[in-house]
Amino acid sequence: MASKQLLKGLPEDADLRRVDSLAREIFSDVANKWALLIVEALGERTLRFSELRDEVEGVSHKMLTQNLRMLERNGLVDRKVYPTVPPRVEYTLTEPGRALRTAVDAICGWTHQHLGHIENARDRFDT
Repeated sequence: MASKQLLKGLPEDADLRRVDSLAREIFSDVANKWALLIVEALGERTLRFSELRDEVEGVSHKMLTQNLRMLERNGLVDRKVYPTVPPRVEYTLTEPGRALRTAVDAICGWTHQHLGHIENARDRFDT
């Protein structure tokens, strides 16, 4: 999975199978509908849980919670809890989270650029 170019920053004795395994695990975590929508919704902003739930149309409380925990675990989202009653919790993308958002934006741009071709191919395939 990892190309030699991507591996340049790793130590020479790095376990490449472990690197590939970790890369696949992280990709599996973040490459889901809700995680990508959460990353996009946060963008450059800091949002509270309820604001984020309002931004990500259709996400359930449970799915938002699970995905925010996963994004936090992977270091893509910072969670800040304020000691108030009730507690106020805010979420912000970290630097790697913002870099992921840039990659997602690039994929969206690619999709828009090639949408006509993709739709034509699907029409031919489905007939």
